[in-house]
Amino acid sequence: MKFFRTLAFSAFWLLVSLSTASVLAVAGAALYFAPGLPDVRQLQDFELQTPLRIFTRDGKLIGEYGEERRQPVNYDEIPPTMVDALMAAEDASYFDHHGVDPKGLARAAVQLAASGGDIRSGGSTITMQVARNYLLTLDQTFTRKIREILLALQMEQILSKEEIFELYVNKIFLGHRAYGIAAAAEVYYDKPLGDLTLAQQAMIAGLPKAPSAFNPLANAERALIRRNWILFRMRDLGYIDQATYDEAVQAPITARRHQTKAEVTADYVAEMARQYAVDRFDDAYTGGYRITTTLDSELQPQARQALANGLIAYDTRHGWRGAEQSDIPRSLAEAQENTDPEGLEEELAESPEVMSTARQAAERSQTEVDGIDGDVSNWLQVLDRTPVLGPLEPAIVVSTEGREMRVLARGGEVRTLDWDGLDWAQPYRNARYRGAAPNSAADIASPGDLVRILQREDGSWRLSQQPDAQGSLVVLDPDTGAILALQGGFDYDASKFNRALQARRQAGSIFKPFIYLAGLNSGEVNPATIINDAPVVMEDGSSELWRPNNSSGDFLGPTRLRVGLARSRNLVTIRLLQTLGLERTIGFLQDFGFHPERLPHGLSLALGTTSLTPLEMTRGYAVLSNGGFAIEPWLIQEITRGEAQTVVQEADPLVACRECAADQETVERDGKTYRVAPRVVDPAAAFLLRDMLRDVVERGTARRALALERGDIVGKTGTTNDQRDAWFAGFNTELAATVWVGKDDNSSTAEYGSQAALPIWVDFMGSALAGTPEHWPERPDGVVTRRVDPDTGRLLHDDQSGGIEELFRADHLPSYQPRRVDRAVEQESGSQGTGAYEAIF
Repeated sequence: MKFFRTLAFSAFWLLVSLSTASVLAVAGAALYFAPGLPDVRQLQDFELQTPLRIFTRDGKLIGEYGEERRQPVNYDEIPPTMVDALMAAEDASYFDHHGVDPKGLARAAVQLAASGGDIRSGGSTITMQVARNYLLTLDQTFTRKIREILLALQMEQILSKEEIFELYVNKIFLGHRAYGIAAAAEVYYDKPLGDLTLAQQAMIAGLPKAPSAFNPLANAERALIRRNWILFRMRDLGYIDQATYDEAVQAPITARRHQTKAEVTADYVAEMARQYAVDRFDDAYTGGYRITTTLDSELQPQARQALANGLIAYDTRHGWRGAEQSDIPRSLAEAQENTDPEGLEEELAESPEVMSTARQAAERSQTEVDGIDGDVSNWLQVLDRTPVLGPLEPAIVVSTEGREMRVLARGGEVRTLDWDGLDWAQPYRNARYRGAAPNSAADIASPGDLVRILQREDGSWRLSQQPDAQGSLVVLDPDTGAILALQGGFDYDASKFNRALQARRQAGSIFKPFIYLAGLNSGEVNPATIINDAPVVMEDGSSELWRPNNSSGDFLGPTRLRVGLARSRNLVTIRLLQTLGLERTIGFLQDFGFHPERLPHGLSLALGTTSLTPLEMTRGYAVLSNGGFAIEPWLIQEITRGEAQTVVQEADPLVACRECAADQETVERDGKTYRVAPRVVDPAAAFLLRDMLRDVVERGTARRALALERGDIVGKTGTTNDQRDAWFAGFNTELAATVWVGKDDNSSTAEYGSQAALPIWVDFMGSALAGTPEHWPERPDGVVTRRVDPDTGRLLHDDQSGGIEELFRADHLPSYQPRRVDRAVEQESGSQGTGAYEAIF
């Protein structure tokens, strides 16, 4: 008996000691962490701010970022069953505890010990989640967990349970940029929160744990399991009765994507503006900022469409790479049989009933469409969650009969693709080779394959695919540098990499005009200067000799600079750079925004071996367009804040001013004062180069641009080694635009700039300039026209016949062609030296 009394006494004091130690530990933690904790009272006045919104220059919405809660809810606006569903999913004892759940913390402690110090999941009450979401970072650390507990305990002393719950439901992220349960009701069901069914409420309540993994749009079969587990919990906790449960767990999935679409699709530009705001404002997503960009709401869609058309055309020329997915189950029930259980262990371990009811709900989700036998509920789910990429819609092959393919498109539409929309699909082998032409639709795809379809101008549909090549199109206002249109890839949803800003690619021949301009600006050469287009061999700094060639493989011999540029002759450009000197030329190029440290310090500079972004290239061509003023590209026109639209930032760009005096620093335009951009090129030299570039269009490598039937456009094609990059950069007085086409892995496109890039540029400029008058800049003072001998580039006397007209700077004219001596005349006259006609007459 004494033994048991001693044992009980010891146990009592051990319990007291452990309790005391726990209290002391909590008190010690509170004393240690309290000084650095945020003030919980700020939650009493917390306001849900408007998101960051981004617009074109004429007020069209292109992007919205942040907490998109247009309808924050009060606690009394939340349906009681929605409260119950969230408690069943996240914190069943919410109204009974004081901010922390001892059982949950015990589970978290076990995970803490097993993971070596990282809190992975579990243990967080709704109050603790509010503390984390509003006041702390999301770091998964032990220290943050302690701070979370202490804040939760404080919060329960200051705020009511209803107030805390209200904060919770308005803050949680629920996927697809929906923050808060009211926003989620709009995004997934296009309904007010109060109109949701119990099954829909449970579906939303299942999202906070993993908004992506349990999303009904992205993972319908997994979302069903999570939803039905919550309903199972609600029944077991007494929140709903058996009959209500039976009805809800059998409900089919009804979620669809319902999001406000931008008025102008410009995702790459919106992301540029978003990043700009995040870098400058700590409250970028919540501060009610409105960013007005320089983007033109008409030019941007035209640029996006032109780039998409060109990349699809390129891809079609190179063959069919196959379906995006194959063997997609037709029904949701069939898809659920193959569901990966990872991440659903807690739900599936609760009871076999969870899986069985989810399977029954999947079967009740069956959907039939006209023209297809059987349940296609999973096909429709797959199509709904597969994004449209540019003009390419997803579709699933239903049947292939002979030379006809039937496909299921979004919305349950069955479309027929005739052979003239399929016969292009020769198998892709590599960039330069395609396989044998298909003989039937079955040679191309099989039922259950996910493919892409494209609507043609006549309303019919053809087979397509996401392009293998990528591209960019940048458009600047040459006078101000404002970015008027920018497309950084085929589609932002396919790739968020912005090639217009982030892709440094070799420039190739579109860099050559700047070498020519360096010569014209120096006055040492003119458009008629003769340079030998002949082989050259020189040291390249390694053990190998450098033997550059022309892309055509031939040589023209003595060639005028105008012809050398029009025909993009490599050897002419190399010898011109030799004549000018490397260091002096690099110094000149710096004024165009080309960074000297990124330019190759060798004669390969003449061939465009420097790597530049399309935006940098467009800026250079904008300087050519505006007559030689060093403008800077810019995007942000104005930033305002709040309902009063208080101006936070306003653009102050440099502008080109051809009519300004040399020492003039500012100019008035449209009631505003602007700084005048520095002139970096002699206006006569800029005019001469512009005229030479016109020859590239009329008789050089850019003759396809003649289809525009405009005399005021100029430009230059470019192609790099092994045809890895295809370029076209060009301009008129109003627009400077650059197109780049290539592959992200830097493999060959197997096409020249005139094939891959120029048609895109022509497509865009054709629509952008439609209805606008032609405008060729006035000839600057000091530019004159003279006749020259096309073989020597020298001036001809008035009495010398033949020759061609050429433009020159009046202060840098070439020498005259010596008068020709005719030996027959000398013999007839009997006097040597009289063979020139002017000596006789």
